[in-house]
Amino acid sequence: MSIADLRINYTFGELNEADLVADPLAQFQAWFDQALAAGVPEPNAMTVASVDADGRPSARMLLLKGVDHGFVFFTNYSSRKASELDGQGVAALVFYWYAMHRQVRIEGQIERVTAEESDAYFVSRPIGSQLGAWASNQSQVIRDRSILEQRVAELEQQYANSAAISRPPQWGGYRLLPDTIEFWQGRPSRLHDRLRYQLVDGHWVIERLSP
Repeated sequence: MSIADLRINYTFGELNEADLVADPLAQFQAWFDQALAAGVPEPNAMTVASVDADGRPSARMLLLKGVDHGFVFFTNYSSRKASELDGQGVAALVFYWYAMHRQVRIEGQIERVTAEESDAYFVSRPIGSQLGAWASNQSQVIRDRSILEQRVAELEQQYANSAAISRPPQWGGYRLLPDTIEFWQGRPSRLHDRLRYQLVDGHWVIERLSP
């Protein structure tokens, strides 16, 4: 079978305007909770897309770590993604929950979370992840993996008798403040439901898009 012949007819459900609540963040939370209850693996996994100063896009998978008035995630501030997020101040997120034939697309402005927020999340991470944040100069070229492993071993010795590991200054969080959120429900014959929230003059407007 060729790649072009691979297709699934989406029959999980439908999405109508009457199904939505006025606040897209509340709507996202409802869909997220349903994905969690359905046993979707890592429902907080998302694509984070950014763009550089020349308009060249890049994308990668990260894990969502919180939803308040925006969507919060954490990374290394010296990474390529951080350079693009800080430089352009915008990003897009995509969640795809295949088991439910659902997708959520989010666009908006990017801001760094406060140092206090980054500290609070950092101390909740497993020790191995904390050491990894110190060991990795994310996106930088290294000769081989042994360099990372040696650095982690050195850090394990350094912090062996420490009650806590401090957050690296080059590591912290971002919050995407949405101005567009689209909820996509797969339907048969590719006649999908697409309902988009857009922030207009401080109010959310809901529109249906052609699939």
